Amino acid sequence: MAQKLLKHIAAMTISVFFFLSPVFAVEWPAFDAGDAVFGYGVGQTQPSDLASDPADSCVPPAGSEEETEFDDFGEFNETVPVVVSDPLGGYNRFMTGVNDSLYVWVFRPAAKGYRFVVIKPVRLAIARVFTNASYPVRFVNNLLQLKIRRAGEETGRFIVNTTLGVGGLFDPATTCMEIPPWPEDFGQTLGHYGLGGGCHIVLPLLGPSNLRDAFSLFPDSFLQPAYYIDDTWTAVAVSGTNRLNTLSLFIDEYDDLRAEALDLYIFQRDAYEMKRKKEIGE
Repeated sequence: MAQKLLKHIAAMTISVFFFLSPVFAVEWPAFDAGDAVFGYGVGQTQPSDLASDPADSCVPPAGSEEETEFDDFGEFNETVPVVVSDPLGGYNRFMTGVNDSLYVWVFRPAAKGYRFVVIKPVRLAIARVFTNASYPVRFVNNLLQLKIRRAGEETGRFIVNTTLGVGGLFDPATTCMEIPPWPEDFGQTLGHYGLGGGCHIVLPLLGPSNLRDAFSLFPDSFLQPAYYIDDTWTAVAVSGTNRLNTLSLFIDEYDDLRAEALDLYIFQRDAYEMKRKKEIGE
C-alpha cells in the first residue's frame, strides 16, 4: 500500500509539473479545480459547465458546436463580503508570480496547441467523461454532509450518463431528465461542519488555496479512478490529458480576467475565497 501511494505521489508530481496552471485555481478551489492524480478540487470543471443546452435533443448531433457556460467566472463580479487571513502574503505573492510565468511560457502555449488540434465538441466530450468518472468524490462528500437526496441524484446522473451517455461522452441526465449536478469535495464537507479555511496559501503550480482545502486534496484523491491505475505513466497520461483538456476550455475566459486584474495576486486570492464561501454555503 505504501509503495503504491508513493508511486502515485510521484506520478502526481510529474503530472502537476507538466499540465497544471493557476487558471484552475481561479476557477475552483477547481476544479475543481481542482490535482494531477487527484483530478478533483483545483480547477474541477463542474458538471453543469459541460451540459448541452437543455433545448437540444438528448443526443446532440455529431459535430455540433455545443456552447459551454463558465458561470463561475461571473461570480467574481458579485460583491460578497469575505475576510481573508493572509499571514503568508509575501510568499503567496512570490508564488503567484512564479505560477503566472509558468502559465504564460509553458501551459498556455501547450493548451493553445492542443485546442488547435482537437475541436471543441471533442474536448467537451472528453471533459464530460472525466467529470462523470469523478462521481465517487461527489457522492461520498454529499453523503458525508447528510445530503441524501443529492447523493441519490448524483448516483442517478452517473447511471444515466454512463449508459445512455456512452460512458459520459454526453450528458442526457441534464439535457433530457433535468437531474441537477451536486458537486462537492472534502474541503466543502469540512466547511459544512464549521471548519474554517485557515490562512490563504498559494500552492506551487496549483495556485490559490487555503490550509483546509490543501489538506482536503488527499482524501479526495483516494476516490479518483486515476489513483487506482497501477502503471505510473498511464496515470500521468490520464491526469495530464484531463488537465490540459480543461485548460483548453477555460483559457480565453481566464486570459480576459487576468488582463483586467489590477493586482493578479489579490484578484486570485479574493476570487478563490469568495467562490469557496459560496460553494460551502450552498
